[in-house]
Amino acid sequence: MKPDPNFEQIAELWESDKRNFVKVSTMAAYSLIIRNHLLPFFRSMCFIDENSVQDFVMLKLSEGLSQKSVKDILRVLKMIVKFGAKSGNLNAADWEIRFPKDNAPRELPVLTLSQQRILMEYIANNFTFRNLGILICLHTGMRIGEICALKWSDFNTSEGLITVSKTIGRVYRIDGDRPKSEVIISSPKTANSFREIPMTKQLLRIIKSLKGFINDDYYVLTNSLRPTEPRTYRNYYNRLLSSLSLPRVKFHGLRHSFATRCIESHCDYKTVSVILGHANIATTLNLYVHPDLDQKKRCVAKMMRAFGKDRQ
Repeated sequence: MKPDPNFEQIAELWESDKRNFVKVSTMAAYSLIIRNHLLPFFRSMCFIDENSVQDFVMLKLSEGLSQKSVKDILRVLKMIVKFGAKSGNLNAADWEIRFPKDNAPRELPVLTLSQQRILMEYIANNFTFRNLGILICLHTGMRIGEICALKWSDFNTSEGLITVSKTIGRVYRIDGDRPKSEVIISSPKTANSFREIPMTKQLLRIIKSLKGFINDDYYVLTNSLRPTEPRTYRNYYNRLLSSLSLPRVKFHGLRHSFATRCIESHCDYKTVSVILGHANIATTLNLYVHPDLDQKKRCVAKMMRAFGKDRQ
């Protein structure tokens, strides 16, 4: 009698099927999760039960992974298990996983206004194309991969718009037992990431001064036909912060800084969400909108004023 397939065999079949329907970069991320996390724990199992998954979760948390990272891993596990169960090749029970309660307030890594002014003043006095990319992020909230993929043709100076239609990322593939990496240019993160972003007056003035004598096919950060990749650009950015004695806020923190400045300026949340390319406004609200006590008091007072007018 032929033995039941184990998790490793089902995962291999799932990968073969899944890669026909997702981006190369997405599939590469799935494959790394399988090799680095799922196979070492579930490899020989033919039945996935709640206790096993709960033990796996607690193990990953003890190794220092965040709850978000573990939940991302579980999403891949669920897809594989569902695939195996649907084909009748893998037995699994429904599971409800518990995570330790985390009451710590979430703090976003952002530049303060004074820190942002220091960085922007340095860029204004030390123009390079690499520094321009940092300024673009501070003015638009674009992701690092989107900025690395930005070409001069993506700027529409007559309309004052930037078109975001591609991203650059390093993708890791499994070649035998070793991961191999390559840089690829692909469509943005989600459908909502295809967007047009209005330029600020300051940014538009800079881009207009450059567009007249620059090749539209060149990448902005290198001003050449060859782009730079996020890892290289991130290293440059970190060195720049260090040279300015600024705290080491991650490059993604510039995106957070842009969003925070928008919310501080009372921009409406839906518009901020669209500019950032979030899949839905809930992401923006959860990340950036945290009313303080004064805002709560004003809200309650406003409600009572409206209530009073309605009774008149």
